[in-house]
Amino acid sequence: MYQCPLCQRPLTATDKLFSCSQNHSFDIAKEGYVNLLPVQQKNSKAPGDNKEMMQARRDFLHAGWYQPLADAVSKMLQPLQVKQLLDLGCGEGYYSGQIQQALPQCQIYGLDISKNAIKQAAKSNKQLQFCVASAFKLPFIDQCFDSIVRIYAPSAADELVRVLKQDGYLLTVTPGPEHLFEMKQAVYAEPRLHDDAIEQIAGFSHQQRQRLSFRLDFSQPADVLALIQMVPLAWKFTAEQKQQFAEKFCNNGNSISIDFY
Repeated sequence: MYQCPLCQRPLTATDKLFSCSQNHSFDIAKEGYVNLLPVQQKNSKAPGDNKEMMQARRDFLHAGWYQPLADAVSKMLQPLQVKQLLDLGCGEGYYSGQIQQALPQCQIYGLDISKNAIKQAAKSNKQLQFCVASAFKLPFIDQCFDSIVRIYAPSAADELVRVLKQDGYLLTVTPGPEHLFEMKQAVYAEPRLHDDAIEQIAGFSHQQRQRLSFRLDFSQPADVLALIQMVPLAWKFTAEQKQQFAEKFCNNGNSISIDFY
């Protein structure tokens, strides 16, 4: 399944490493993942989410707050009879693990540019395959996946087309119009709804879209803080504003809109 990120030749696995016919080799970490991100593909010393963002997302997701989303993704995949699946931008592996439970016969690969996240994913999901790599230069052979799940992850359309089989499916998760609107109201003078246009992706034809909307009621500020920390809006808050926002929503009985396509 893997190909060399340097010369694009297939990689062969031994007990401790992957190597290609050009003698490029990549060690398998003790946690079980492989790092296929060459230094020339890095845009920083430690690309991707930092440890704080990764831990916040892990705490929030494993508390079950986004379980409806995990269930909806798994339900949409079940009729497709997927045998080989890529979780693109898999983070610490929460959705990878949820999909594996729903599709036990499916072989799942998870990819993320964050080494911290992939290390945690591999620790938590020993039966799955994880790699550190760029979503824009996928380290996989051509036409090897039946389906790709892309939850908020950026990607290159030509690479998605290359690694998917001709009749393969791309399942994306994007924000619906009202997603986290109350959080936007706290940082923007005139908050706007998310665009509801269907994304046109070169090489793909749109099949269907489902909307998933619900509200979250919090009683612990720590849960609200975890949600803030794991989303891009976190950069709009000062540390003091984060704490004030979290306490306000718990003390006043307010809820936060969750809205996905």
